[in-house]
Amino acid sequence: MPHDHAIQCIHDPLLVVLSYLVSVLGSFTALQLAIGIPAAQGAARWRAIFAAGAAMGGGAIWAMHFIAMLACQMQIPVTYDLGITVASALVAIASCMAGLAIASAGVFGWGKLAVAGLFMGLGVTGMHYAGMAAMRMPADIHYDSTLVLASAVIAVVASIVALWLAFNLRGWLQMLGSALVMGVAVCGMHYTGMLAASFTPNDAGAAALAGGISGANLGMGIFAVTTLLLATVLALSMMRQRQRAAVQI
Repeated sequence: MPHDHAIQCIHDPLLVVLSYLVSVLGSFTALQLAIGIPAAQGAARWRAIFAAGAAMGGGAIWAMHFIAMLACQMQIPVTYDLGITVASALVAIASCMAGLAIASAGVFGWGKLAVAGLFMGLGVTGMHYAGMAAMRMPADIHYDSTLVLASAVIAVVASIVALWLAFNLRGWLQMLGSALVMGVAVCGMHYTGMLAASFTPNDAGAAALAGGISGANLGMGIFAVTTLLLATVLALSMMRQRQRAAVQI
């Protein structure tokens, strides 16, 4: 069907803001958790990498993505393939863990940071388009290759900045400011990727929705669980930092 019949995606401003706030919370939590990575050894280092990677990949990036997907309201019904959705979360978390592991191994340097950022950024890009592929709807998705490339570049640059911040910040005010900036970068990548997509109806009808779960249930479930987990992890992290400071005094 020709592109002049493209289905419009109208974003709900409230959900757009909500997606940004979730990204900021995830970024701030990841920065808090990343503090202990350089000094940790053995299993403790990998636990810190997993926690920070889960906060960044699962919260700041993946949860933000699906809440932002919910913000995209179209004139057709949409459901989501659960298997692909879960796989996209694992891609996001694994790529963030890999980026943190590479950047924190040995002496910190710009070359290693660039490699880690590239690995992480491409993983984040893959997560986004896998998440798009999880959509079940009576429509076909077409992509503007220039904007797809732009979204990948934004993801890589944002990843390099995020990794640099993770290992060079200490004060919570600095981290909060950095989390606000990172939220803008993550949202910039997502909404550029959404701008790259156009949707044209097909004849699949209700069969296209089979086996999927509703966007509203998925999005609000992700928001509730992710916010609770990030808030709990963040509170525990800040408590540990206060305990360490008290012992040093």
